[in-house]
Amino acid sequence: MSSVWPIAEILLGAAHADDELCEHEAETVRGLLCQLLDTDTLPEALEQRLEAFDPGRFDLETAAHRFAGKSRSDKRRLVELVREVVDANGAVDIDEDRYLVALVLALSLNRDEVDDLIVHAAGGVNGRAKRLFDVLFAGAFLATAWPLLAAIGAGVKLTSPGPVLFKQRRYGAGGEEIEVWKFRSMRVMEDGAEVKQATKGDARITPLGAFLRRTSLDELPQFVNVLRGEMSVVGPRPHAIAHNELYRTQILEYMLRHKAKPGITGWAQVNGWRGETDTLEKMIRRVEHDIDYIRNWSLALDLKIVWLTIFGRKVRQNAY
Repeated sequence: MSSVWPIAEILLGAAHADDELCEHEAETVRGLLCQLLDTDTLPEALEQRLEAFDPGRFDLETAAHRFAGKSRSDKRRLVELVREVVDANGAVDIDEDRYLVALVLALSLNRDEVDDLIVHAAGGVNGRAKRLFDVLFAGAFLATAWPLLAAIGAGVKLTSPGPVLFKQRRYGAGGEEIEVWKFRSMRVMEDGAEVKQATKGDARITPLGAFLRRTSLDELPQFVNVLRGEMSVVGPRPHAIAHNELYRTQILEYMLRHKAKPGITGWAQVNGWRGETDTLEKMIRRVEHDIDYIRNWSLALDLKIVWLTIFGRKVRQNAY
């Protein structure tokens, strides 16, 4: 604890600092926000707030006592603070300048934990390698499996009224809205402000749809989304927009999932965290696996997940 107090005392001095020190603290905040947003230039609205940054207006001593510790609860408070300031899909929402003050103080007192708050998807050579894998895998699958896709499409059309494909709006990488394709497995198609998750024995699911969902065959049209660059073969599963808006208010790190393209399969799914999330704890576990995947991505991990999707046992759990 003693090792962090010298830093705290320096920052507490900012409460009565001259213009030069205030400017220094603003630069510290700017650097941290650029790092968290993975950008060299902050949004104009945020820059305007930084120009008016004045640590002297706030009670830094209270903040220092709150964030000096390194317990698990302190880390959660730190994450909560960062999520208030920086939304993972690139949108910045700062209602009060005090968030900036508390942010720089918290990160300064917990400097060794900054990396835990930063999640970036594979980029550069790794990003190109992942995209090449996606194109080759999806292209090969569609070229060889089209008879299966045609048979499933015919079955959907013949066994229940309605379109063959269900197209639902989801969030892609960076929070960009995309349209995800699936074989229709239900008698109704929900894509509004309220979307009810499928449950065991759900009356909306058709007999053929139950089989398609249990075997994940309903997801196969998403290989087209992969070729279009909207999705990846492996990544966090895309959730309905209505569910995103719900869980982003309940799970602090939820929107970090959108640092990567959504996938047809993912690390959470092969570890048994798929299907209905009837408790908040289940969604938290899913999000934790998604973020672990993004942080630890490798081509070998993608291949492992594809293998477990085909041959693993846990991926079949809660499939209905």
